[in-house]
Amino acid sequence: MGRGKILSYQSDKEELLRKVEEMDIEFIHLQFTDIMGIMKNVSITAEQLEKALDGKIMFDGSSIDGFVRIEESDMYLKPDLSTFTVFPWTNFHKEARLICDIYKMDGTPFEGCPRNTLKKVLKEAEEMGYVMKVGPECEFFMFHTDEKGNPSLETHDDAGYFDLAPIDLGGNARNEMTITLKQMGFKIETSHHEAAPGQHEIDFEYDDALLTADNIMTFKMVVRIIAQRNGLHATFMPKPKFGINGSGMHLNLSLSTLDCKNAFYDENNDLKLSEIAYHFLGGLMKHARGYTALTNPIINSYKRLVPGYEAPVLIAWSASNRSPLIRIPAERGMGTRIELRSPDPSANPYLALAVTLKAGLDGIKNKIQPPEQVTSNVYEMETDEIKERGIERLPINLYEAIKELSKDEVIKSSLGEHIYKRFIESALYEWKDYSRYISPWELDRYLRKF
Repeated sequence: MGRGKILSYQSDKEELLRKVEEMDIEFIHLQFTDIMGIMKNVSITAEQLEKALDGKIMFDGSSIDGFVRIEESDMYLKPDLSTFTVFPWTNFHKEARLICDIYKMDGTPFEGCPRNTLKKVLKEAEEMGYVMKVGPECEFFMFHTDEKGNPSLETHDDAGYFDLAPIDLGGNARNEMTITLKQMGFKIETSHHEAAPGQHEIDFEYDDALLTADNIMTFKMVVRIIAQRNGLHATFMPKPKFGINGSGMHLNLSLSTLDCKNAFYDENNDLKLSEIAYHFLGGLMKHARGYTALTNPIINSYKRLVPGYEAPVLIAWSASNRSPLIRIPAERGMGTRIELRSPDPSANPYLALAVTLKAGLDGIKNKIQPPEQVTSNVYEMETDEIKERGIERLPINLYEAIKELSKDEVIKSSLGEHIYKRFIESALYEWKDYSRYISPWELDRYLRKF
């Protein structure tokens, strides 16, 4: 079996080298993602590709935030051949990319690589008989830039949900993004203007979790590049402007059995949900406060998670309304899924999927039952009713989320010691820096008053 894999890799490698030569590709970008979800890139010429495919391209891991100390800095990039994609926007020379896993000098996977972290939890799911499927809903804003190309907060339209041209002035840029993504192999489902001025959404097809995480990173890169080519700045910052809806990244989650059946579907149940689905839901709810630091990892994330702007606040679920943390969309059969509505697009997709899967698997292992569903609008619930029903709320800021993560051993175990420590260090540094900053809001409110 192992020999078969070697032969398959060798033939795939030879086929890729042949393809690069035939297409006259000059540069290949070796891409990977750091702990905070920022894409990194090492560019090589086509002549160096075989060396890269043999895992011999080294880089200084101590120069990447959260990776390693300087005395243990040498790291290797191991390309995933299935991620080879040609960039369709290059004019003067052809360029392509490969997404890489990070390996240590001794040839073992680096525990600080977010892609390796997701693979580890996916392997745990596979050993339990499941494959995770994910469909993301990525929202983003597009703003005008100034004469120097710096982003402003001036939107290019005053359109709203599902509006179209001439009000939706970003429609041309969004169409170009959609065409580019399709050229790169994406299967686009919908593309539309979102609720806030300058806000957009492009949804792509539900797929295996690792491919989806790769696709989210590629999607963000393409959106920003195409926006720039149209004289706009695209941002995945969750809440760039006060008083309007923020950008979310709802995750539609399901498990398939190894024989490709939807493990969440049971036609004999009242909601046509299986016990596996209820237990997965129970795990997601039990660990919601623990994984929020990963699904909403920056200071600004918590400016979105407030009442009144369609983002979830309370840890509740429903099959009939969109106000709680978790919704069960109406589709059944192979489309049965759980929609987690709290994540935002600043999240590292590899880590966000790893922790949500781990939470759900814990629910399955320990047969965690979710509380009774909430059918009313949770935004309109009185405090007494919330207390009476024992409904918890999501953390209100990054510091609270970090504290909750530190108490959740299940979520910490999914990250591993290295990523957990480095993530906490980075988040605490950001929180302390933010806590010392004197904002314009404070000056406007207090300077003359006191």
